[in-house]
Amino acid sequence: MTLLLRSIALVLLALGLALGGGGVLLLIAGGSPAYIFFGLALCATGVLLWRRSGWSPWVAAALLLGVDLWALGEGGMNIWAYAPRLPMFAVIAAVLALPAIRRRLTGGPAIGIDVGRTLAAAVALVTLAIPCASVIWPNADSATLIATAAPGGGTAGDAAGTEWTSWGGTPAGTRFSALDQITPANVNRLKLAWRYDFHDSQPYGLQVTATAAAGRLYICNSTDVVVALDPDTGRELWKFDPKIDLFHAPFRACRGVGYYAVPNAIGPCATRVFVTTVDARLIALDAVTGRRCKGFGAGGDVELTEGLGKVRPGYYWFNGATTIARDRIVLGATIVDNQIWGEPSGVIRAFDPVTGKLDWAYDVGHPDRHGAPPPGETYTPATPNSWGQMSYDDALGLIYVPTGNATPDYFGGRRRPIDDEISSSVMALDIETGERRWIFQTTHHDVWDYDVGAQPTLFDLQQNGRTVHALAQATKRGEIFLLDRVTGKPIAPVVERPAPQGGASGERLSPTQPFSVGMPSMAGPPLTEARMWGLTPFDQLWCRITFRQSRYDGPMTPPGLKPTLEYPGYLGGMDWGGVSVDTQRGLMVMVHNYVANRVRLVPRAQANAAGAFPMGEGRDGGAALTGYLAQGRTPYAVDIKGFLSPLTVPCQQPPWSRISAIDLASRKVVWSRPLGTGKDNGPHGLASHLPLPMGVPSLGGTLLTRSGLTFVGASTDKTFRAFDTASGRLLWQSALPESGNAIPMTFRSPASGRQFVTIAAGGHKALGSHGGDSFVAYTLP
Repeated sequence: MTLLLRSIALVLLALGLALGGGGVLLLIAGGSPAYIFFGLALCATGVLLWRRSGWSPWVAAALLLGVDLWALGEGGMNIWAYAPRLPMFAVIAAVLALPAIRRRLTGGPAIGIDVGRTLAAAVALVTLAIPCASVIWPNADSATLIATAAPGGGTAGDAAGTEWTSWGGTPAGTRFSALDQITPANVNRLKLAWRYDFHDSQPYGLQVTATAAAGRLYICNSTDVVVALDPDTGRELWKFDPKIDLFHAPFRACRGVGYYAVPNAIGPCATRVFVTTVDARLIALDAVTGRRCKGFGAGGDVELTEGLGKVRPGYYWFNGATTIARDRIVLGATIVDNQIWGEPSGVIRAFDPVTGKLDWAYDVGHPDRHGAPPPGETYTPATPNSWGQMSYDDALGLIYVPTGNATPDYFGGRRRPIDDEISSSVMALDIETGERRWIFQTTHHDVWDYDVGAQPTLFDLQQNGRTVHALAQATKRGEIFLLDRVTGKPIAPVVERPAPQGGASGERLSPTQPFSVGMPSMAGPPLTEARMWGLTPFDQLWCRITFRQSRYDGPMTPPGLKPTLEYPGYLGGMDWGGVSVDTQRGLMVMVHNYVANRVRLVPRAQANAAGAFPMGEGRDGGAALTGYLAQGRTPYAVDIKGFLSPLTVPCQQPPWSRISAIDLASRKVVWSRPLGTGKDNGPHGLASHLPLPMGVPSLGGTLLTRSGLTFVGASTDKTFRAFDTASGRLLWQSALPESGNAIPMTFRSPASGRQFVTIAAGGHKALGSHGGDSFVAYTLP
């Protein structure tokens, strides 16, 4: 037993020295001294135990009580604040309270006091009472529902019917369905109807939202393979493989296809499916047979690099669904991030869906030239692109285009006025000519990768007795800008606030940034040392030290040579999952993240010495997207990572994502709750199997139905859920083969009359999932 006591004592000494030493580093960095005291107390406990002193359990009990009071002061009544702070100290106190240990100790408190029972009561108090209290008195960060008001209604807009022919349900992008066969009363009976697997040998993930039209379902995978399925059974009707060279496709996604019925046409290709590929082609397929439409472009294909000059492999591709508006296919493009200044143009183009001929182009460098560039010239290189989904208002004749930030993401010293003009914005283009009607910028001179990936969502509001044609633009910043879609002017107030300055040499920063004060912010509370988290006191201490050693001056802290914290990070806020609007109840629902990035600019000489060259200049394919990102032809490469602990969990206290609803009449949050549990997440990607509602990192969006349901996958815990739209109450959930990092859709089968709900369950490698290619459909028995 003496050997056991001394072994425990040595462990306590080691823990105390590690904790105290880290506490000294934290104090030097300007942080809390608490860890020094806790480390000293652990060392004292170890020394007393080595000497077999009966005081060692009491010092441990006092330490546990001190940690508890400290956790209460820093974290309040939040259960997650206690997770890294209490368990280790509670276990130490409990071990020293064991009768077998106490009997070998000498000295201590007066005789007659039962040390074991006293310590056991203390352990029970601090490990049970406070977490229970956090459930009784929840706050904005607890894993409980927050209901603040009843929805106010007062909206109107499009709803998808029996089919789902646009990526967002309708061209307005509300992702709201009029179907009501599945209701809050019967959704708990929802069962898996069928599952389709692509059997991709190299699955990157599956992010597709299905298209339902003319009795068929159309989906695509990350290698742009398109299939048509029987909607009732999932049986494959046809399959088309464009044969992509995957070496030059480091990022791969196909989020949807386009569907078009040629007016007054019969026979082959009277109805068409369009897919854009990761090797920059637009392909037209017969919707019935899956064969290429030979009269479209060159044998069914349009080469989308035409007019761009020399395009290196892997620099220019497509991952969104084609937008079809007033007999035109309108396309932006995805351009690889952070490789080199001078990447391909972000030109927006419209093509004829029958012939594939160019109809118009919007090139910010040549705004008055609406055709292809003349011989010997190209579209203006290095301009902001549009990789997100577009929306369309036929009555106004406008297409709404979200834009990215100009390359590279984290240094803008070489950007031109034309780049800063349209970067990270939403703009309205005339569908007939491509002429720009208005533009609204969500981030000025964006050096945070806050490009706008969310689809603009269109609906009508009743305001001051008149109908206002509204547009909601969600952003990675967590800001939601509510605009008049006729003029681009804010409906909900937007203010310019001073922004942190002092970035890297050669950079120029905007002195102010826009904040949507008339809508709730989904950005989350600012980062603080007290909110740093971990699975143990040690990785929490690492996160606190790293926080103090980083620059963080609040939102929009610019990157520099010293590591800076970007919050929200590039996952958002809201990424391409955007928002959905129930135009019957007047509610807007969205998934939003609270995960930070740590960013550092790397001087060019240091980057070159580390081999950080652009894709095609010493590094190829996915290798160029690892380590330092080159940002070639600028003074700096960039080192950007998620702000994670050594155990690879976020350094911020949970939740890391929420699903929330906003009443569009009062513009207040109606309900909000963490999205996802920790069962499929854990240190170093290992599943914890603990179904704790902690709100895990999420990527994807929501589907709303007129019956009052909100369907969502998005979370990394491989679960598909249905909530009551009005209250946020969880009504149903089902396990998925992989996480559903996509947007669900719903349709009614013309053959059986049954309503189905579908979601891609293929995971997302950037979020740490293995990647899969399953697509699943649910219906009532």
